[in-house]
Amino acid sequence: MATRSFFHLHLVSDSTGETLITTGRAVAAQYSAISALEHIYPLVRSQRDLDKAIAEIEANPGIVLYTLVEADLAERLERTCRDIGSPVLSVLQPIFDLFKSYLGTEVMVKPGAQHVLNADYFRRIDALNYTMMHDDGLMGGDLNEADVLLLGVSRTSKTPTSIYLAHRGVKTANIPLVPGVPLPPEVENLRNPLIVGLFASPERIVQIRENRVLTLSPQHDVAAYTDRTLVAEEIAQSRRLFNQRGWPVIDVTRRSIEETAAAIQGLLRAHRRALIVET
Repeated sequence: MATRSFFHLHLVSDSTGETLITTGRAVAAQYSAISALEHIYPLVRSQRDLDKAIAEIEANPGIVLYTLVEADLAERLERTCRDIGSPVLSVLQPIFDLFKSYLGTEVMVKPGAQHVLNADYFRRIDALNYTMMHDDGLMGGDLNEADVLLLGVSRTSKTPTSIYLAHRGVKTANIPLVPGVPLPPEVENLRNPLIVGLFASPERIVQIRENRVLTLSPQHDVAAYTDRTLVAEEIAQSRRLFNQRGWPVIDVTRRSIEETAAAIQGLLRAHRRALIVET
């Protein structure tokens, strides 16, 4: 068996580091035989903050990615990396250069500008609060305020997908489809939300449910919950329901949460355009 190798990946940011973490992991994931040992330094906004990052980089040389808009901090970091032979890259600089060439104006230096408390920020917080209050069938009598309603049998990633969408400002409710339990009557009369059905292969659902069995209460019917034939029938019933109502469906068998959410957001844009045309 081949030995897995590792490298140090240093992520230096004057904000939360979210941009760097997402970018670094997206690239590192393409190297299946090599793993990144992440060193994350958020909120680096002074020479003292940078001292700590530089000490760690010098002790563990590797790739250095940064988002520092203060020129003196960026220059010192780059100089240090050159001296110790660590490759270094400003992740935002190529984008700044592109914007400058197109807009014809210099960037205004403002660390963490994307995290200001603006209307979009409060919209995302409102969406997250709504989503948590309408998770797994919790009803508040206000489902028509949702942007998206997800339906699916147990273990079709409804909750994590809902939370992911909420972090992007999409109010999302989700309701589990349980054999023998009808949908709430309110669902039949909804107009505003995009209703999406999620399903997966029986094999995938059984695999996930078997991993969850240890957390279930003794009263739960584990045999029925993980029986391949019964699970297949659950999924078939859910798909018949989706088809009868004309609701769009997404197969989440091999999709990540991010991929499922992206597909839902595409459907939501089309749904909103259709609502505008109707009115």
